Amino acid sequence: MSDGKSQSTGSVLGSVRRNIRQYTMFIALVGIWLIFTLLTRGIFISTRNLSNLLLQTAAVAILATGIVLILVSGQIDLSLGYFLSFIGGLVGALQLRAHWTTVPSVAAGLAAALVIGCWHGYWIAYRKIPAFIVTLASQLVLRGAMLAVTRGQTQTPLKSGFLAIGQGFLPQLGFFKNDSTVLVGVIVLVIYITAELAGRASLKRNGYEVIPAGRQLLKMVLVCAGILAFFGVLVSYLGIPYAIFIVMVLGLVFTYISRNTVFGRQVYAIGGNAEAARLSGIDIRKRIFVLYLLMALLVAIAAFVLTARLGGASTLTGGGMELDAIAAGFIGGTSVTGGIGTIPGGLVGALVMASIDNGMSLMNLIPAIQLMVKGFILLAAVWIDIVTKTSRQRVKGA
Repeated sequence: MSDGKSQSTGSVLGSVRRNIRQYTMFIALVGIWLIFTLLTRGIFISTRNLSNLLLQTAAVAILATGIVLILVSGQIDLSLGYFLSFIGGLVGALQLRAHWTTVPSVAAGLAAALVIGCWHGYWIAYRKIPAFIVTLASQLVLRGAMLAVTRGQTQTPLKSGFLAIGQGFLPQLGFFKNDSTVLVGVIVLVIYITAELAGRASLKRNGYEVIPAGRQLLKMVLVCAGILAFFGVLVSYLGIPYAIFIVMVLGLVFTYISRNTVFGRQVYAIGGNAEAARLSGIDIRKRIFVLYLLMALLVAIAAFVLTARLGGASTLTGGGMELDAIAAGFIGGTSVTGGIGTIPGGLVGALVMASIDNGMSLMNLIPAIQLMVKGFILLAAVWIDIVTKTSRQRVKGA
């Protein structure tokens, strides 16, 4: 009997060790919210502020969705901030000076982003120039290009249809207040529960070990409670913004790509051991090229969301946002050495970064302190990654 208990306890502890970064991430988020709620005397936790917080998170969350896969593959992209700024400035200039309507200007911005993505992918994947150098060079080039297309001026006012991307909310269906948001919440719950049950059934069918049913149920209850709380905040205010709806769709799509497609599994294999991936027949160059193309697509979408939310394209828009996105990926559990990371983790990491900005702004702390705090949090996230990896290696060695 005692042997059985010790094995069960060891299994639980092993599971905790393997997932300590995810647990730490959620604990940190809850702790940050509690601290700011106390320090702001409840203002932080108000439905209005939480809804605004989610909107502030949107652009970084979209970038984090892509950068997680970039980091997992062992690459990096330092151009994101001014890449986003250039696309936003281009769309703004087309609308303001060329008098283009929303659809053509957005299409032009998307096309420009994909060209830049091909440029990055070509030099990194096929010419073997380190991603650090290629994207740093692009950061400088795109900063100059942004100044050229905007002429150093803020591009405003923009078309109302475009502004709705960052400022509008899902329309009402007409049954009751924010009924469309309730419907989306129900759909998300159904998708999550179905995916969990289907995943468990697939593991059992293929002979893999699954966690005990009780623990699986507890996990699902906690996640469902989080989903209900998330949508409860949106329902109690103005509903779900288009920007957050876009984040949710992209999160689901890229989570599926990373977990359930050959491409996704190959990206993780490349990050885990590039030489072994090459010997197994994976076309590493093609996969890296596609990754930077997908990253460019997400940068364009983030540019539309942020520019629309701010109501115009400024020369300062997006500057330094690449650091927030990369930090979100690491805080969300992505390993600094590649091969490990999840899209949901990156999204929660983005929420952590935005929560810190939002909470400290409510406290009227100067930007210098905000930057220092975020720097220390990033350092802590990477330290946790290194410590947990060392712990896992010791366990395997034992």
